[in-house]
Amino acid sequence: MSEANKALFQKFMDEVIDKKNAEAVDGFMSPDFVDHSPAPGQGPGREGVKELIGMLFQGFPDMTSKVELMVAEGDIVVGHMSTSGTHTGEMMGIPATGKKVTFTETHFVRIADGKAVEHWGNQDDLGMMQQLGVIPT
Repeated sequence: MSEANKALFQKFMDEVIDKKNAEAVDGFMSPDFVDHSPAPGQGPGREGVKELIGMLFQGFPDMTSKVELMVAEGDIVVGHMSTSGTHTGEMMGIPATGKKVTFTETHFVRIADGKAVEHWGNQDDLGMMQQLGVIPT
């Protein structure tokens, strides 16, 4: 099961993030999906995830995220990523800066019946905001 769960995690990255297709979220997440670490202002469930991903694509149209490490045990998959992009659109009320950013993210996803049902995540928001110049280093 762990290998199948890792494959699902990677397929999510390929289909949703790499192809910039927020609508594909529904194919990967259960209708009762719970995000235990939502971004500020993010709505609940799959719709909230789609809104967040759409906002990120608006702010960073060239955003890429590379899985650097993936571990699975039982029904949990952990992915550690390096994400980068150029801030050419508004994001979270921050006007485009034109600056390139690179930051790390770590996501824990619980999978049941071939769909993500829970998520816990952590990303270097402070580092990203400092690179954008909106928070002093």
